[in-house]
Order: sequence, then structure tokens, then C-alpha cells
Amino acid sequence: MIRYIRRAAALSFVLLVALLVNAARVQIVEAPSLDKNPANRRPTIARYAQPRGDILVGGQAVTGSRDTGQPLRYERTYRDGPLYAPVTGYASQTYGTTLLENAEDAVLSGTSPLLAPFPFWNDLSRTRRPGGQVVTTVDPVLQRAAYEGLDGRRGAVVALEPSSGRVLALVTSPSYNPGLLSGTGEAVTSAWTRLNAAPGRPLLNRALRQTYPPGSTFKIVTAAAALDAGIVTDVDAPTGAPDPYLLPNTRTALPNEATGCANASLSYAIRWSCNTVMAHLGVKVGLAGMLDAVARFGFNDDALRIPSRVARSNFDTDMTADQLALSAIGQYDTTATPLQMAMVAAAVANGGDLAQPHLVDRTTTSGGRTVGQTVRRSYRQAMQPVTAMRLRQLMLDVVERGSGGNAAIKGARVGGKTGTAQHGVGNTGTPYAWFIGWAQAADAGRPAVAVAVVVEEASANREDISGGGSAAPIARAVMEAALGRTEGRLAHRYDVVKPSRP
Repeated sequence: MIRYIRRAAALSFVLLVALLVNAARVQIVEAPSLDKNPANRRPTIARYAQPRGDILVGGQAVTGSRDTGQPLRYERTYRDGPLYAPVTGYASQTYGTTLLENAEDAVLSGTSPLLAPFPFWNDLSRTRRPGGQVVTTVDPVLQRAAYEGLDGRRGAVVALEPSSGRVLALVTSPSYNPGLLSGTGEAVTSAWTRLNAAPGRPLLNRALRQTYPPGSTFKIVTAAAALDAGIVTDVDAPTGAPDPYLLPNTRTALPNEATGCANASLSYAIRWSCNTVMAHLGVKVGLAGMLDAVARFGFNDDALRIPSRVARSNFDTDMTADQLALSAIGQYDTTATPLQMAMVAAAVANGGDLAQPHLVDRTTTSGGRTVGQTVRRSYRQAMQPVTAMRLRQLMLDVVERGSGGNAAIKGARVGGKTGTAQHGVGNTGTPYAWFIGWAQAADAGRPAVAVAVVVEEASANREDISGGGSAAPIARAVMEAALGRTEGRLAHRYDVVKPSRP
């Protein structure tokens, strides 16, 4: 009898061990795959079981969470949704996350290890911390000035603080209300379909994800390359560029919109945007020299993040001489995001040192304790300091005596460059209007802001479009807003407030 009891006990022990091994296999080995199984709704329910952390602009939350009472309990809400959509993106229970909602999802959703009181706390406790906060660098006054300046026209505005790389404004137009996509159901699906079918493509972040031919604004990059390479040593000396200028190895003459460009100096060519001079200089610098120069400004960089992903600005690496000439004036296959061209202006304004652009100042716990801080770092030395000094004067001349007069601000030093970029088959498309520039208060030691504006002007008459006419006034409004803020307000970080949830 005892023998049978022992056998039964041994069998029970084996079964118990097998049960424990199987439980461990399911809970440890197979847990990741089970969590990712589309049929498992527990992670999704857990994700929306608590309010999401907030994104802050100027110390105030521009996001919130609403209790729906449904299985997916908390739904994202937005304050001034269209104004800040290019910054926040959307957090949708149906379509996922974009932009900051995506880049900082771990903090906002409460899953980041940085939010835990101790290392490995989340793994051991299997709990989710309250969502943290993301404090942006955006200045609400500049953001609104840019948004109202575009006034619904297709285009984008980016404003940077040159010394630090802080993104002060990031606007694209037309925009949308990300709250329309927050939940689930027929209304959300309908909004998604409508937004994707809209001719203005409101879901497209034109500031970060759309590239345009930069046109004459790119001449600042070519001028920097020519000065750094020693091709030009005196900005007021004749360059030897003919007018008309035959593209190398072709019979195609490159035209000028301006007069007086024959054998013009670099200063005259920048002031009045002479195509022939800048194309001639680009060819003299050569492909290798131009590639080195554009890389220092950020072109051809696939890894740029702010922390949202930024589309690659392009300058072809294999070109014939005639193609290089066109590329040197911002045409051919040269394309750039508005952020990239704001970086060009910022590099000039900051003495050639291009600061890494960033949109997040810091991340905090729900209670305001800082868990992550963005420190200022140099992206690249875009040009020699003496080159930046010369270009700053040339850009001042554009606003004071050239094509950029509409960007002038009384009592301030404003430098800029206009651009009108052709596009479409045979250049039949409506040109893009560009302006890049920077502004410095008369009593300040350094520029407060660098800005890039592009206006697609889809509904405007072709002859009415110019960077000076369409884009420069928008840039002026943003720069005026920046100069109207005290240096302390722009330079110091905002205090975090614990926001109320709508």
C-alpha cells in the first residue's frame, strides 16, 4: 500500500513540476509573442486604462485625456489642435501615434524606465507609472504668429534659436485637429478618410517631412562654399561670371531675373539673386567641394531627428557640370525641408556653428521631476566664422537694399534671402516662394531667431509670387514676435505646471 502511495506522490510531483515549467514557459518565454498577438486585447486595454501624460508649450498643456467609460477608457484630447498639430502629431486608438506623440510615447504612456523610482521597477512590479510630461521648446507667441501669417495657405514656417538650436515655432498649413482621430468608431474612420483625401494634405507635416526645391535661398550655401574654399576672397570684387552664362558642355543659357549680373560681385549677386554668378561659383567650387559644404549644413543626412524624424534634404552626389551649376542655385534635384533652410540661416546667425535643432527641452514625471534633459550640442561647424560674418553682412544688404525689404523691422538688424523656386515638368508648376533670415535686436549681442518660410501659393497668379512678396512678411511677423520676447524668456526653460485634465 505504501508503495502505491509513493508512486502516486511521485507522479503528482512530476505533474506539479510539469505544470510549473509550462506556466514559466507561458509567462516568461512566450509572454512577448502573446503580448504582440493581435487577438490579445489586454495590452491595448492596459495602454488606455490611465490618462496619457501631457505635452507642454510655454508651460501649459496643449494635450489632455478624456474618460470615455469604454473598455479603451482614456482618449486623447487637444487644445488648439490645428495650431500645435505639427508639433504634437496625434495619438489615436485606431491609427497609432505620430511626431512627438510617437517619439516620446514611452514617457507619455508611462512605460519609460526613467519614470520608475528604482531601476527595473517596471519589470519587477509589472505596473505602469502615471504618464510623464514632455516640455517643448516651442514659444506660443511665435507659433501663433507663424500660423496666422500663413493664414491657411499651403506652406510651412520653422523658427530656431540660433545659439541653442531650440525650435521656437513649427507650423504647417493647412492643418487639422488631431482630436478627430483620437478614439475609435465610424466618426474617426470617416475623419481619417476625409483628411487623407483632402487636396491640401493636412496630415502632411510640411516643415519636417516635405522637401522643396529651395531656389535662391540655397545661394547662401553656395556662397559659404565659395568663401570657405577661397574661390571668393573679396565679396565686392568682380567674379568673372558672364551674362548670359552657358551651362557647361551645353548650349543652354541660364537666365537672370535681375539686371546688372554680368561679372557681378558676390555681394551684388546675393543682394539681387543673380543666377549666373552663383552657378558659375558652384562649378568653380566643384562637386567635391560642394558636397563637403552641403553636408556641414545637414544636407544628405538620413539620421536627423528633433526627436521626430526629419526627411532627408538632398544634394545629388553624382552630377555633370551643368547639373552642378543648376544645383548650386537650388534647382535641378536639390531639395530641402523648411527645417533644413532654417538651419542654414541659423548657422550664419551663430557664427558658423550650427547647433543641433531640438523640439523637446526636457521630460518629467507626472509630478514635474525632471527625468531627461536636452543639452545644447553642436551639430556641425557649417562654415568658418569669418565666412559667417561676411554672409551676415550680405544678408543684411538683401533686406536693407535688395529683394528682402519686406522683412525689415524698424530698430532691429535683419538679414535674409529671398527665393522663388521653379518646379514641375518644364517648370510649369506654380513657383514656391521662400524666405530665410534672422533677426537681432539693436542692443543684443547675438541674433534671437532664425526663420525659414515656404509658401506654395497654389491659388496665386504666377507673376505675383516671390519670396520677398509672399514669404518675407510672414518671416517678419515671426521675427517681430521673437524680438518682442525678452531674452530671458527665450533663453530660460519654462516652469512645469501640473495641468488639469479636460
